[in-house]
Amino acid sequence: MNSKQQTVRLSDGHFIPILGFGTYAPQEVPKRKATEATKIAIEAGFRHIDSAAIYQNEEEVGLAIRSKIADGTVKREDIFYTTKLWVTFHRPELVQVCLEQSLKKLQLEYVDLYLIHFPTSLMVECHPYLNQGKLLDFCKSKDIVLVAYSALGSHREKKWVDQTSPILLNDPVLGSMAKKYKRTPALIALRYQLQRGVVVLAKSFTEQRIKENMQVFEFQLTPEDMNVLDGLNKNIRYIAASDVKGHPDFPFGDEY
Repeated sequence: MNSKQQTVRLSDGHFIPILGFGTYAPQEVPKRKATEATKIAIEAGFRHIDSAAIYQNEEEVGLAIRSKIADGTVKREDIFYTTKLWVTFHRPELVQVCLEQSLKKLQLEYVDLYLIHFPTSLMVECHPYLNQGKLLDFCKSKDIVLVAYSALGSHREKKWVDQTSPILLNDPVLGSMAKKYKRTPALIALRYQLQRGVVVLAKSFTEQRIKENMQVFEFQLTPEDMNVLDGLNKNIRYIAASDVKGHPDFPFGDEY
């Protein structure tokens, strides 16, 4: 299947697909699910795959990518693969070691993007309840591409997310807009980011939803509806990381 993917140019001249497939899953989800879901995502047209050493699934994700290369669905250069260096390995002498460990698990020759994992570089929580407008304007002025995680609000994992926070996809504005465009609230939230020039990670282990997320390229929100969605901003952060609030590199205390 040909990908419908659109790309955004990075400052070094490379291009990143604007819709990415997120592979993080809670510990109770079997690791083999990452292989199944990543295969489905590539078959559906995803070309940007996001993982990290801390997700402990790079063997499974790598297996999926290699199998889709082997069966002719994609070539390696068609895939934009991102992985991340965990916080306990930031010392310069450890960086190459960790990258080589990821490559060994993936059984790939290279990754396309290697990020520092928290404090995040390039990646931020971003959705209609936390639209990061000020940060986005700053990034655009400096030719920096912003990548959004938790773009659909968030998974409800108790370890990370305040269970009293409102569920984004239940918002009546998203619901009415979904009816207007004959789409789902999730697709409205994803499309909102794409039209702002934000690269967005969509995460699902359900085949129907993975395929459905590719519909984000099949419609366009009006400028009026974009303004309405801008108005939903409540500065609600789902992944507050409050357990590391005292750390000198804690990034969420600053105003962006």
